[in-house]
Amino acid sequence: MNAECSVRNAEWRSRDASSFSFHVSLFNRDRFNVRFVWTALLFVFGIPGAWAQAWKPDKPVEIIIGTSAGGPQDRTGRLVQRVLQERKLVEQPIAVVNKPGGGGAVGLAYLAQHAGDGHYMQIVAQPLLSNSITGRSKLSYTDFTPIAILGVEYVCIVVRADSPLKDAKELIERLRKDPGAVSIAIGTALGNATHSSFAHAMKAAGVDIKKMRSVVFNSGGESMTAVLGGHVDAAAGSVSTVLPHVRAGKVRVLAVGAPKRWVGEFASAPTWKELGLDSAVDLWRGLAGPKGMSAAQIAFWDSVLPRVVKDEDWRKDLENNLMDNVYKNSAETARHWKAEYDEVRGVLIELGLAK
Repeated sequence: MNAECSVRNAEWRSRDASSFSFHVSLFNRDRFNVRFVWTALLFVFGIPGAWAQAWKPDKPVEIIIGTSAGGPQDRTGRLVQRVLQERKLVEQPIAVVNKPGGGGAVGLAYLAQHAGDGHYMQIVAQPLLSNSITGRSKLSYTDFTPIAILGVEYVCIVVRADSPLKDAKELIERLRKDPGAVSIAIGTALGNATHSSFAHAMKAAGVDIKKMRSVVFNSGGESMTAVLGGHVDAAAGSVSTVLPHVRAGKVRVLAVGAPKRWVGEFASAPTWKELGLDSAVDLWRGLAGPKGMSAAQIAFWDSVLPRVVKDEDWRKDLENNLMDNVYKNSAETARHWKAEYDEVRGVLIELGLAK
């Protein structure tokens, strides 16, 4: 009897131990499933800060400028630096490094040396897309990581205040009849953003853009000096470059390449679309990182930069320079670059500038 009870007790203990092990196994499995589900949710829905917590700068950050100090890209880079530091959005020191030359190509070559390092980024504009098309650089936009678009302005066409060209309609008519009838000043290089923006509009007007008489100067400022001195008939330039001369009453704006009627001192100038031309080209400024940045590095900047563009100092600076406070994150910027690259390539082929 005692022996039989001992056997039964042993069986019950064994059964209880098995049951306990089974429940522990279920508990551990459920904990694993919960962790798996939360990880999946964080990945799919991008719960704020989830990826950003996985990486943040642990050494000084460099913002590279592909132009000399004082220009629009330099001003944008230093404003990004100031907001990031003053608002303590980045704990590490931030340096602005100017690497001028080659329409931004020198700076991009330097950036490319830091593959996979989220501590380096460069203020970029449309030459990031066009330089490889025109042969100014072997590096394409696909050799870099898109980080953000931080603001947009537009190209306008101006003439001296006393110019015989009375409006944009007359300009278009003259260029349709004879593409070389009007000399147009272009800052820095053929095929750059100001040149291709104006060419895009004239292509829509039916002008043989390859025969247009574009005169290149070393900077947008020099091209404005040329039009003010009567050395050229008109100039294509960004709104921020032209603005001081508009305010001084020295130039008249014939048209603006914006999608809608622009603001401030440009409110009286028609858009190309108002003139019947299907043309509106963004002159954006953005940030590119080196190729091979990790998802965590991209997510960190995607979490920080929206706070920069909402900062009051940032908004005031863009308003003062009549820029549109447009922000696109990394994924949106990648799509924008691809679409614009295809469009710019088409224009540069027609201009005979594609290599």
